Order: sequence, then structure tokens, then C-alpha cells
Amino acid sequence: MAVQSLSEGRLTAVSRLLRSSALHSVVAAVLVGALFLVGAGADPVAAYGSVLSGALGPDGIGSTLTTGTSILGLAVALALPMRAGLLNLGGDGQLVLGGIAAAATGLYVPLPAPLAVAAALLAGMVAGGAYAALAAVCQNRFGVPLLVSSLLLGYPAMSFASYLARFPLKEDGSSLPQTRPLPDGVALPAFGASTVTAGLVLVALAAAVFAFADARTATGYEIRMTGLNPRFAAYAGVDRPRLTLRLMGLSGAVAGLVGAIGVLSFPYRFIDGSLTAAGHTWTGLTAALLASAAPLGTAVAALFFAALDVGGLAMERATEVPRELTQVLQAVVIVFLAARLRLTWRRAAKTARSKGGL
Repeated sequence: MAVQSLSEGRLTAVSRLLRSSALHSVVAAVLVGALFLVGAGADPVAAYGSVLSGALGPDGIGSTLTTGTSILGLAVALALPMRAGLLNLGGDGQLVLGGIAAAATGLYVPLPAPLAVAAALLAGMVAGGAYAALAAVCQNRFGVPLLVSSLLLGYPAMSFASYLARFPLKEDGSSLPQTRPLPDGVALPAFGASTVTAGLVLVALAAAVFAFADARTATGYEIRMTGLNPRFAAYAGVDRPRLTLRLMGLSGAVAGLVGAIGVLSFPYRFIDGSLTAAGHTWTGLTAALLASAAPLGTAVAALFFAALDVGGLAMERATEVPRELTQVLQAVVIVFLAARLRLTWRRAAKTARSKGGL
């Protein structure tokens, strides 16, 4: 019990440090962005105001929630293994496999529309989860680092999905690399006339389950302890290979779910490259890194980056400042976070050594 209390105290201290560092990093990035805006001859207050109004105003909130659906889902997918110190870089591959599996299921499974939608979502999750688990097998059985195996397995997955969209599933008479449209009714219900669909509810539910499991279950504690100190977790009896397999399977399943949601939303088909063109996988990874994979922090960071993405367009229209500035802000956030954490850890290590010498 004493060991567990000590470990939980260390986890709390680390989480407080990370939250403080993330907040400071965001503030520093905003100040650096303001300097860029001044250098470009723009008014920082007007530019940031246009970002907020463009992302959260009546004309932009729908786009923010639609973009946030993908970013939040992928952030949760990548935060799951990251919580245990594992890095899944194959999100794009798992995303497109989920999308193409959902498209094929929706086109060929003879079920009523509501059941076809459920089957397509399930197929996307199974495809993404199974493929992500393959990367874990490569590490557990063959010693290939997960970071390498997950990244490299993403490329054949995207090539395979591209082949299916361009040949067996291609729409007849179309010059675009896209599948045939899904049958009538095989689509996620939308909220009113907006582009926001029930997919937002699904990824929010995934984030809520992640948060509950992380805070309230023994498995969540094992995951946190493995991320904090793998050797201690192994000494306490955590089966790391099995945990890696489970987490990668769950991670890929959520990424595949996001891909299926993308296909079951407008334009209701799989278009080669459309799921990965926006770079939402890497934005989700950035959000998970910023929050150190904490469930609530990951969700907040994902929505923050979604608002930046959508608001950047409004800023470009209002101030003629390129929307790429928002991508610069994302990069600066991570740079400041990494630098601050590095300095903090070095200071802590130096203090520990000085106390040990005494």
C-alpha cells in the first residue's frame, strides 16, 4: 500500500508538472505568433479575434466540430498507447483501412440501412485494430521497435486502400480514384443541416470511456504506471507484451472508427487520399503529446487545434495572414513544451544529485 501511495503521489506530481508546462507552452506560442503577426504588418488582436470568431462563431462552429471529430478521435487513438509510453505512428494506415473496410461493407453487405451503418463501423474498427495489433506482434515476437513497425506498416496499408479505390471498388465512368457512393440511407445521421454527424458522439464516447478507464480501473493504473516506470510495472507483474498488444489493438480500432466515420459522412464514399490529406493524424498526435496523453487534456488540446485549423481560414480572409501561421503555432507549442520539460527534468535531477551528495 505504501508503494502504491508513493507511486500515485509521483503520478500526481508529474501530471501537475505536465499541465503547467502545457499551459505555459500555449501562452508562449501565442506570444510568438503575435510577434510573427507584427512582423507581417498585421494587428495581432484583430488576427486572433478573427480566429476565435471564425472557429466558434455561428458560421464556423459546425466546421470546428466536424474537424474536431476527426482530430479528437485520432488524438484518443494515439493517446491510448502513449499513456503507457508506446508510440503508434501508423495512424494514417489504420485510418484508411478503417475507411476502405467501411466502404466495402456498406457497398456489399445486404442489410437494412441502420444495420449496414453499424456493420460498416464495426468493420472499420476491426480492420484498424487488427492492423495496429500487427505492429505490436512485430515488436513482441521479432524485436522490431513499435515506433518503426507502426510507421512502416502504414505505407502498405495506404497503398492497398488506394488500389481498392482505383480498381475493384472504383466508380464506373469516374476519372477520380473513388469508390461507388454508398446506398441510400447508409450514412451517419447529421445534426440538422450541418455537416456534424453522430460520429462526434461516437468519438466523444470513446474519449469518455478512455477517461473512465484511465481514472477508475486497475488496467488504467497499470497503463499509467507502465508509462511512468516500465521497470517498476514489470516488477509489479504487468505483462508488457500483452499490454502492448491490447493497447495497439484498441488504438487501431479507434483510428479505424474515425476512418469509417469519414466514409459514412459526406460525400458518403471512400476517396483516395481524402482521409489523410488534412493531416489530422499528426494533429491528433500533437494534441496527445501536448497533454501527455491525459484523457481530458487530450480532448481539450484536440478541440483547441481543431479551432485553430478552422479559425486560420477566417484569419486569412480577414487579415491576409496565411493560415499556415496556425500550423506554426502548433509546432511552437510542442517545441516550448519539450524545452520546458527538459529544463524541468534536468533541474529536478540536479537537485536529487545534490541531496544525494549531502
